[in-house]
Amino acid sequence: MATEPDMKAGQNRLRKKIHTIIFEADTPAGKAFDLILLAAILLSVLVVMLESVEKLRSQYGYYFRLTEWVLTILFTIEYAFRIYSVRKPWGYIRSFYGVIDLVAILPTYLSIMVAGAHTLLVVRALRLLRIFRILKLVYFLREARALAQALYASRGKISVFLFFVLLIVTIIGAVMYLVEGQSNPGFSSIPVSIYWAIVTLTTVGFGDITPQTHLGQFLSAMVMILGYAVLAVPTGIVTMELVKKQPANTQACPNCSREGHDDDAFFCKYCGHPIH
Repeated sequence: MATEPDMKAGQNRLRKKIHTIIFEADTPAGKAFDLILLAAILLSVLVVMLESVEKLRSQYGYYFRLTEWVLTILFTIEYAFRIYSVRKPWGYIRSFYGVIDLVAILPTYLSIMVAGAHTLLVVRALRLLRIFRILKLVYFLREARALAQALYASRGKISVFLFFVLLIVTIIGAVMYLVEGQSNPGFSSIPVSIYWAIVTLTTVGFGDITPQTHLGQFLSAMVMILGYAVLAVPTGIVTMELVKKQPANTQACPNCSREGHDDDAFFCKYCGHPIH
């Protein structure tokens, strides 16, 4: 008769095996699982797209819904296995992929109560980001992670910059209201003038509101030129942070399921648990 320690050891081995298959792309079983998962995700997105075509929906609507429910049940089982296979389930649940995996299965269940909610299933396309791990495109994975880290590290500077941009467009909008408001019905209020300033500063240029006076046109030209500088500043901020990118591989920690470890790491840098 198996003792309690033996049962726990067996459960740990099972959990480790499931984790290797589901989270790792370095093994044949893991790669096969992820390729099947990607095929299912593509099929699900395709079904949602085809169901939006009225002619196809009227003829094959039953099969579309049946396929979607089968795939949703399979994705739900996969999500449960992902939670089971990690030692800290909340670490996975709150991670980027954990949130995406959960959001990917909710619309089908919500469609029971909310009509049309199943169309939100196109968010499953985000799960295709796993293809970077499966195909071992480590270069792109590292570059994507480096860009995300640079944006996160630049959040303070970019926030201050955006605050000054909002201040500038408010001032410009107020000035243009004073200059054009009396003779140009387009600049009917300061908020509308601020809208014009944002459109002009970002070089979008809808053209729905245009200045008529010479002074207003001169100010518009200055705002357009300033727009190029506004676009260049955040780019420079992020570029400075990109030089701090760290090497990373596709290894996932069996304890917290987080990635981004160095190639020569033996322990998880987030929780300290040994990694393969």
